[in-house]
Amino acid sequence: MAASKCTQLTAALSRQLLDSVDCVLFDCDGVIWRGDQVIPGAPEVVSSLKKNGKQVFFVTNNSTKTRQMYADKLGKLGFDATADEVFGTAYCSAVYLKNVCKLDGKVYLIGSNAMRQELEDVGIRPVGVGPDPVSGGQKDWADVPLDKEVQAVLVGFDEHFSYMKLNRALQYLCNPACQFVGTNTDTRLPLEGGKAVPGTGCLLKAVETAAQRQAQVVGKPSSFMFECVASQFGLNPERCLMVGDRLDTDIMLGSNCGLKTLLTLTGVSTVAEAEANQKSECPLQQKMVPDYYIGSIADILPALQA
Repeated sequence: MAASKCTQLTAALSRQLLDSVDCVLFDCDGVIWRGDQVIPGAPEVVSSLKKNGKQVFFVTNNSTKTRQMYADKLGKLGFDATADEVFGTAYCSAVYLKNVCKLDGKVYLIGSNAMRQELEDVGIRPVGVGPDPVSGGQKDWADVPLDKEVQAVLVGFDEHFSYMKLNRALQYLCNPACQFVGTNTDTRLPLEGGKAVPGTGCLLKAVETAAQRQAQVVGKPSSFMFECVASQFGLNPERCLMVGDRLDTDIMLGSNCGLKTLLTLTGVSTVAEAEANQKSECPLQQKMVPDYYIGSIADILPALQA
């Protein structure tokens, strides 16, 4: 194994690394696909890992799809995967509210229909999905009708995010007993051609600023994301590998949870950024240094098929 971190993964090191783990967790966008285009060789990697007796999971901060929707996409792209192997923030947020927060009331949801479905599947009643247009004036906004059964505010990606949703979340969160949860803090969603759109982190920061409260975040790099998988499948973190394309989410999750980490260069982060973090004396930046890096996840295929 490598003597130092941020080591390029060679064929020989690939075999050693794979022998040292029982489970591989993949981020999705930028690792096994880009948008709707599969990363060449990625389905073969997943299939070969399973044939070699490895457990495989897909761990994503995207809250716009249910587990089944992700399983359907994986199937269409040629992956051997089931919904039980998918852990997105829509599902993990529902698990967090049900099992950690012990929520027995309703949740005010700034989020998607997929999030609503995952919440309903664990027995939590969400309110607030869809547009919430502005009406009246400031006094009306401050006195906006609230559902007395709401015990938590959950913020995920919401294409209908608006001033009234921000205001309604604030009014709920003025009650200190109201719990406050966010799916993830990714501020930008990278698109093809170097373009980007605002991510969930922008919406969450707006609600945090208005409410003057900080949300409990369940998505990467929060350790809860791994704990959600590990608790269901009895995983040993020392025998797990986190594969991702982002240093601040995927690699930091691995560091936070004691997993081995592998950065792929088919997505957002670069080796130069990882090496800059390695030279830093900042503990936070040190957590964003991968154990290994590789051009594409497909580069480990020869080691799997040997």
